[in-house]
Amino acid sequence: MNDHIHSEGSPDGHDHGELGDAEYAEFMELAAEEGFDLEDVEGAIEAAGHGPLPVLAVVGRPNVGKSTLVNRIIGRREAVVEDKPGVTRDRVTYEAEWAGRRFKVVDTGGWEQDVLGIDASVAAQAEYAIEAADAVVFVVDAKVGATDTDEAVVRLLRKAGKPVVLCANKVDGPSGEADATYLWSLGLGEPHPVSALHGRGTGDMLDSVLEALPDAPEQTFGGAGIGGPRRIALIGRPNVGKSSLLNKVAGEERVVVNELAGTTRDPVDELIELGGVTWKFVDTAGIRKRVHLQQGADYYASLRTAAAVEKAEVAVILIDASESISVQDQRIVTMAVEAGRAMVIAYNKWDTLDEERRYYLEREIETEFGQVAWAPRVNVSAYTGRHMEKLVPAIETALAGWETRVPTGRLNAFLGELVAAHPHPIRGGKQPRILFGTQAGTKPPRFVLFASGFIEAGYRRFIERRLREEFGFEGTPIHISVRVREKRGKKK
Repeated sequence: MNDHIHSEGSPDGHDHGELGDAEYAEFMELAAEEGFDLEDVEGAIEAAGHGPLPVLAVVGRPNVGKSTLVNRIIGRREAVVEDKPGVTRDRVTYEAEWAGRRFKVVDTGGWEQDVLGIDASVAAQAEYAIEAADAVVFVVDAKVGATDTDEAVVRLLRKAGKPVVLCANKVDGPSGEADATYLWSLGLGEPHPVSALHGRGTGDMLDSVLEALPDAPEQTFGGAGIGGPRRIALIGRPNVGKSSLLNKVAGEERVVVNELAGTTRDPVDELIELGGVTWKFVDTAGIRKRVHLQQGADYYASLRTAAAVEKAEVAVILIDASESISVQDQRIVTMAVEAGRAMVIAYNKWDTLDEERRYYLEREIETEFGQVAWAPRVNVSAYTGRHMEKLVPAIETALAGWETRVPTGRLNAFLGELVAAHPHPIRGGKQPRILFGTQAGTKPPRFVLFASGFIEAGYRRFIERRLREEFGFEGTPIHISVRVREKRGKKK
């Protein structure tokens, strides 16, 4: 179910984002007067008003070509491809498009934890990814055939009940297609013979993926008119105090803080009442790692975090205030921003800080988290319960910003004043102007601006800053896309 409003009365069947029919008609008239191609304008509004994208997980045992396939799907080499496992990456989620449909891809390739044993490792990766996904591509090496590990993943897939597309990889020519037919035995339907390396057969496989993916995620956010508790992901790097904080806000031991690693289990979302409201805390605990299992912890944390963030509306990011802000902290913040979730940053262990550490922490926040200065901040202690009462107001503020929509008329009055007072710098003898715009979607707020020429990144950031000053948007990322009028003169 999608979480944005459709203009169901539109005769052409197009998605007008969150513009009502009257507002849309008025907007299109303005676009025509300014000489824009109306199909291009319609496409821009449709793209910006899409709401949450469906999620495709790519799973399978190591070295079957998962990362190669992910690169093929997204159309660029981003997922790291190496023959040996143990390669950690900054990101595990990418955006892709096929046949005009956009979706997210979760890559689980490239890591196995020898201490756990290969079966447990593959099962752990698959479990995290399937949890976040609306559909799954299960990659099997057609040359090797189905192994015991593959069979274990099949059992997980059956249990999850998600749509599955079976990819028989490494079929480089017609002679290899016979190998692919043996994979019917897995009971997952037709095996699609593919060469991820050369692109052979990937188009047919992606057509099947589009049939399996819903138009929008099945999750139904618990907003007004839908019912159900709002979803919060409590995320942060390992050992930052997530489980302790969850237990503290719940007022009881809901989460085992030092469970043994090596077993998969069903994730449990915690229903917790705070401030007179019931919230659903999306479980991010997953599999606990033993202290000596250090290698690969970053990768597993990224996979768990991606799964939790995709299921949530708000990301509460927990930072250990007693330690310097790490690269991993910054990655987690970036992941939440890219996922378009409302965001609160909670600085844990505040009770342990002396004056010197507080001074340096403030400097770190300015430099490392300057790009998310809009996120509400709470200083808490999961140990003592300090300032826990401030968590709910911060979450509510972030949700309100995430759902804010500015009417088109008001937005254009604001843009007109802004452009008149602070015009775009002249480049190459020309001065591009923002002519008009609209907010096509919320959750997060998504704007489409239409301009007479290319708008520089610095000026876009300036517009975002002024939008926040004028309309709030506290606790939410803002997406701004710009469409430039083609050079063919103004229509009269």
